[in-house]
Amino acid sequence: MTPKIPDASHPITITPTGTRVQVKVGGTVIADTEAALTLQEASYPPVQYVPRDAVAPDLLTGTATSTHCPYKGDASYWSVTTAAGTTVDAAWSYETPYDAVAAIAGHLAFYPDRAEVVLG
Repeated sequence: MTPKIPDASHPITITPTGTRVQVKVGGTVIADTEAALTLQEASYPPVQYVPRDAVAPDLLTGTATSTHCPYKGDASYWSVTTAAGTTVDAAWSYETPYDAVAAIAGHLAFYPDRAEVVLG
């Protein structure tokens, strides 16, 4: 598919978050970093993209779920398993994002209703 390019009608910015970001699932801290990126897309709420190496790899399991964003590319999904259980498709990543958002390669984002993302 031909990627759509962010523009004034659908802006996307990616900036360093500039503060500590922790991600908790089922009460367990699964990520802790000061290297997160904030992606702001059009009028959607900002999303924290956490470097994959900041996430506990033994708690992640890839799933068969995938989606496509015309601006970012194809997303892969990850479940998170903690002592509290498994949260299905809690996170997503763009393994090979389009050039306009290449900075999010190697990062994971988390659904706010499935994970707690704490800034500061």
